[in-house]
Amino acid sequence: MNECELKYGCNPNQKPARIFMKDGSDLPIEVLNGKPGYINFLDAFNSYQLVKELKAATGLPAAASFKHVSPAGAAVGTPLSEVERKIYFVDEGAELSPIACAYIKARGADRLCSYGDWAALSDICDAATATYLKQEVSDGIIAPGYTDEALEILKTKKGGRYNVVRIDPSYVPAPVENKDVFGITFEQGRNDYAIDTEMFTNIVSESKELPENAKIDMAIALITLKYTQSNSVCYVKDGQAIGIGAGQQSRIHCTRLAGNKADNWYLRQHPKVLGLQFIDDIKRPARDNAIDVYLSNEFDDVLADGKWQEIFKVRPDELTQAEQREWLSQMSGVTCGSDAFFPFGDNVERARKSGVRYIVEPGGSIRDDNVIETANEYGITMCFTGMRLFHH
Repeated sequence: MNECELKYGCNPNQKPARIFMKDGSDLPIEVLNGKPGYINFLDAFNSYQLVKELKAATGLPAAASFKHVSPAGAAVGTPLSEVERKIYFVDEGAELSPIACAYIKARGADRLCSYGDWAALSDICDAATATYLKQEVSDGIIAPGYTDEALEILKTKKGGRYNVVRIDPSYVPAPVENKDVFGITFEQGRNDYAIDTEMFTNIVSESKELPENAKIDMAIALITLKYTQSNSVCYVKDGQAIGIGAGQQSRIHCTRLAGNKADNWYLRQHPKVLGLQFIDDIKRPARDNAIDVYLSNEFDDVLADGKWQEIFKVRPDELTQAEQREWLSQMSGVTCGSDAFFPFGDNVERARKSGVRYIVEPGGSIRDDNVIETANEYGITMCFTGMRLFHH
């Protein structure tokens, strides 16, 4: 199949729409179920590149949760802890494969942003992954293959309309890519810059400590940023992106946004959050929204009399600002990556408040000395790669 006609483009008024191969060859994908749209395929192709590169860089199964051409989360397939099983709402006793763990972590990093996501897997989708995904609000999935059981499970999702795409893992894109804007064609070499755990040798800080797990987290941060709308900053811990700030015009706003998401991820592990008693028939999105509001300054929206009874069996106590600060002070071992240089030390100041111990960025600012000095002040290990990773 050389082309695939689409219902419309980004919006219903944008017709005609299709994906096709300019050289006349067959598309490297097969739609096994559903009818993906223009934005679905943009998410599918960007997310699959991300997980394929994560697998190549780490040797571990990888997954991503994509929304509007940027990842809401990305992770590799390391086992889930008991706390992670709770905060990601894994059914008790569920047996999880590595690829299932990868997707659950990718989805769980920012469950609000992952609502209605596009899922991407580096490995064959199995029944464990499909079973978890079936319970979530999602638009579709791309993977190099599916077990028969997994495909049957996914075909029952969304009344049989769930989008399932298989991609040829051996597909190699053309080295030059084109994009039309305002009737004008842009052309550039594809960004085939390879990121791996061996590239973090230019340590510019006084601290030279960089354990292997931090190198893996640095690779995850940079590969995630490579497929995130710029400007972008990514926080990673234990093989999982826990906060992604995308598409901000100011670097510090990226750092704050990603840091706030990382903080929220960690606060969800607080005993008060783990102890929330939801009513029996609450839907997953309503539960996610309630937790997000509970952790915000608008907590009265779910704790006020007449409101909490619609969500909780028992009215929870407020998680005070003082309690939140105390809990967040325990956060540590986090890696922060940036797709371009930090222009000021304020980015480091914000990052360290979310437990950042390692930073990786291109370097090249006229204020690099100030940025490095700030890292040294807090004992942070900082690596410069010399490679910018803008994505538009």
